[in-house]
Formats: sequence, structure tokens, C-alpha cells
Amino acid sequence: MDPIANFITNIRNANAKCLEKADVPHSKIKMAIAKVLKDEGYIQGFRIMEEHQKSFIRIQLKYTDERKQVIKGIKRISKPSLRVYKGWDSVGKVDGGMGIAVLSTSKGIMTSRKAHQMKIGGEVLCSVW
Repeated sequence: MDPIANFITNIRNANAKCLEKADVPHSKIKMAIAKVLKDEGYIQGFRIMEEHQKSFIRIQLKYTDERKQVIKGIKRISKPSLRVYKGWDSVGKVDGGMGIAVLSTSKGIMTSRKAHQMKIGGEVLCSVW
């Protein structure tokens, strides 16, 4: 029912099994979240693939030299049943400042740090650490 939660769960499960890639159905918001994860260094990259008239996003997961996961945890915050909106000054730190929160703002999908710099709030989609 919740495509963003399915996206996050696919990444979490592939990361837990140390898979090289995770395939998720394509949408604009998932592409924007994947771009934020790539820009912040949590994934190696992503690209749009097409097979049998269906498009999906192939996400290349990232690991350290010792095959340890870069993404320690990823959690959905705002849900369709309970939306979570925060102002630019009330978004807390994730994992003591070592993680990020992904926000959907009027200026697009961005991290909580960037939203704080731009002084805009929005819906807290997920947190990654």
C-alpha cells in the first residue's frame, strides 16, 4: 500500500543479505530519494532499467572494504496513516548527527541538513544511519 515503505524495505533487506543491488519499481519520488542517498554516500549509484514494458530502479548498494554495510539502518518515519511534518528548526539529529533524515519539502526531496540551511520544513520521509 505504501510505495516508499516498500522501497525502504527492499533496500533494508538487500543490505541485510549483502546483495550488490536492489530492484524497486520506478517512480519520481523514489528516484529523488535514491539521488539523496547517492549524494550522501549511502549507495554507489542507481539507474532506470526496463524489462517487459515495466520500468524499475536498480540501486547499487555500497559496502566497506571488509564487506560491512554502509547503511546501518533505514527507517520510514511518515506513513500514509500518520504523516509527520517538521519545521526547519525542529528536525532532530539522526544517530547523534551521523545519519540523515530525508524530507519532502516545497523545494523538493532533500536532507534535513540542507533543509535547515535553506530554513524550510516539510514531511519527514525516512531516516538513514
